[in-house]
Amino acid sequence: MATNLTLQAMALENAFFLQEDKKLIEKLQQMQKMQETKEALRAVSGIHNDHVLEKLVKLDIQPQTVAALAVIPLVETAWADGHVDQKERQAILSMVEGHGVKKGSIEHGLLEDWLGHKPSPKLLDAWVHYVEGLCQALTPEERNEFKETILHDVRAVAESSGGFLGLGKSSGPEKAMIQKLEKAFS
Repeated sequence: MATNLTLQAMALENAFFLQEDKKLIEKLQQMQKMQETKEALRAVSGIHNDHVLEKLVKLDIQPQTVAALAVIPLVETAWADGHVDQKERQAILSMVEGHGVKKGSIEHGLLEDWLGHKPSPKLLDAWVHYVEGLCQALTPEERNEFKETILHDVRAVAESSGGFLGLGKSSGPEKAMIQKLEKAFS
């Protein structure tokens, strides 16, 4: 027959393991949430480096923020020469739809508006300041991966219309915009 002391020891042991089980379950839930967030970030950004994605999750950067970080440079590059042509528009829409921004969504509607009407210069200024701050929290390797992912799509948009009068890869204003965007990652 178990003594009172034995029963108390069993209760203590059960409480300990119950507490440990709760901690394990919480940790598993956090890991699952981190993985889901990483996958959402991967989908909207095109970033495939797990270290960069994990850093963005730890910095509590939401997929919607990364989507905006990826889209604003595309829009600004398309507008660099004063207008957005059909090839640039189609390139941008294809890119963002490929990254999971669905037609009919609020994000898609906002993008369509930006492609129809040049956004305020304040949008680019806000983007530059945000990227500069974010880059301070990234290692040089993470910063480079992030920069190259963003600039890869930017260059594709600049080259989509063939540059000035269809000659060359991108126009002078587009090249200047790419340089401006690139400086934000320094």
